[in-house]
Amino acid sequence: MDVRSLHEEAQHHTHRFVAGIQPSHWADPTPCPDWNVRQLVGHLVSGNLWVREIGLGRTIAEVGDSLDGDLLGDDPIGAHRASVAAAVEAFGATDAMERLWPLSYGQRPGRVYARQRFIDVLVHGWDIARATGQDDWLPERLVEPCLSLIERPEVRTAWGFASVDAPAGAGPQQRLLALTGRLS
Repeated sequence: MDVRSLHEEAQHHTHRFVAGIQPSHWADPTPCPDWNVRQLVGHLVSGNLWVREIGLGRTIAEVGDSLDGDLLGDDPIGAHRASVAAAVEAFGATDAMERLWPLSYGQRPGRVYARQRFIDVLVHGWDIARATGQDDWLPERLVEPCLSLIERPEVRTAWGFASVDAPAGAGPQQRLLALTGRLS
């Protein structure tokens, strides 16, 4: 699994959903009950900027609360685009996948952090598409590796996913959504 490429492709795929958000949808609810569309995009931007900051060698304490609050400003789509570029660049560094990154749950190789971000970006991309009435199809080349990660009970437990049963005969995307609690 080339997690660096998966992360980058998921970022670009999700950005298409973000770019498709109409002005009237920013306050709409999402499948994430605590976030509306703008807050969810803000979550993605913040996560991407954390990748940049940690990739630059800053610690969590050094970053502090600088990535809290509204990071979207008057151009949320542009803010997301810039954050995607920052995260892709940080994970694109030569040693990024093997080097230890100081994360909130301890030092981990970049490939572990990139897997975490890959899952977050892909699944929340679906959330944005669903919330804004866009075609929420996800490419199977992204769904399959994401599903293989989410199928691990320790991953679901660590992320706090409340899995639901997928319908009989469900395809990979439906199984992924069920395992992340997004099918009702």
